[in-house]
Amino acid sequence: MSAHLSMSDLGTPLSEVTFVAIDLETTGSSARSGSSITEIGAVKYRGGIEIGSFQTFVNPEESIPAYITVLTGITDAMVINAPKISEAFPALLEFLGSPKETVLIAHNAPFDISFLRAAASELTYKWPNYRVFDSAKLARRALTRDEVRDCKLATLAGYFTTQIQPNHRALSDAQDRKSTRLNSSHITISYAVFCLKKK
Repeated sequence: MSAHLSMSDLGTPLSEVTFVAIDLETTGSSARSGSSITEIGAVKYRGGIEIGSFQTFVNPEESIPAYITVLTGITDAMVINAPKISEAFPALLEFLGSPKETVLIAHNAPFDISFLRAAASELTYKWPNYRVFDSAKLARRALTRDEVRDCKLATLAGYFTTQIQPNHRALSDAQDRKSTRLNSSHITISYAVFCLKKK
């Protein structure tokens, strides 16, 4: 089972940790109900520097519901020639690297991780036990209602004045997650240092 952490759980200076901010787009809200991944976006960084990115559409082998197309802009035509999850998933794991070295970041992490675990199960892979930060949970701990009305990614992007705005597309949303964490005057480094000092 993936471990969902607070910053103080790492026990390692943040500058020495490899983070991967990851975001998925899907055909629905639950992997258990049969929804599938349509896009994977991930950004890897270390010491505050982006060192790689991963993006691919995924052919879900089913029609994308109209309301999902309205939300994400992803159409059946965009994924028809994309790799299936059986091809995309091993490539993603290779990009993520070892769970001993990589920490995942996702906004509302249980959603994304549930789809990745479902894909692993479907393909008979053992899901690597990555450490996971939920940026929504971290934001709820770090910010008050006086500062933000909610902890949705779009709200946080506006509060932290990130250069990339979330748009329900996997790579740009992952980059936005990365951007909010790299803003040393806001939620990421300042709160991380605070947590580490409280150890």
